[in-house]
Amino acid sequence: MVGFKATDVPPTATVKFLGAGTAACIADLITFPLDTAKVRLQIQGERQGPMQAAASVKYRGVLGTILTMVRTEGPRSLYNGLVAGLQRQMSFASVRIGLYDSVKQFYTKGSEHAGIGSRLLAGSTTGALAVAVAQPTDVVKVRFQAQARAGGGQRYQSTVDAYKTIARKEGFRGLWKGTAPNIARNAIVNCAELVTYDLIKDALLKANLMTGSCRPSSVWVPGTW
Repeated sequence: MVGFKATDVPPTATVKFLGAGTAACIADLITFPLDTAKVRLQIQGERQGPMQAAASVKYRGVLGTILTMVRTEGPRSLYNGLVAGLQRQMSFASVRIGLYDSVKQFYTKGSEHAGIGSRLLAGSTTGALAVAVAQPTDVVKVRFQAQARAGGGQRYQSTVDAYKTIARKEGFRGLWKGTAPNIARNAIVNCAELVTYDLIKDALLKANLMTGSCRPSSVWVPGTW
């Protein structure tokens, strides 16, 4: 490392881990109202029959859902579960994105040349591992988003209270409800996102359309610019 400039030193796994989580938290702060609207639309009418559900539609469309929530529950309702959401991103994105390069190097035994198989394995591994770690935060986040502020019938008073209440009433396994389908989904999503990005970046560098300027030599290590 002697003689390298600060920009020449490749980021460590810790830097990637924290950087991925921080970036995901910033994105979540911006897009959280859209996620809340999605949850409300998904659960609308779940406890009613088909005829009742059709007659009592409360939310219509993304914008309509957001405006209805602001009018009936206040603007803060759009950020129900934000704390759990940020906890989720810090644990979920940090693992699935931040550890991708490290896991890929593990599968390639440190080789600089990773095949498509190794990349797919790394993507599915970090995607599945991220869900296994972050599932309780996802469960609490969705519970808060589904919980209406209007009417004073809030089931959970705080994020910590939600974790405790779910564990007490539904058992410790209640915090991991939906883990299996979520693992399957995110393993596929992670492969589609990160492996595609990795392959495209590799192709751009090999075609000399971009340069890996953060490296002190002309050798590019997959997963770093």
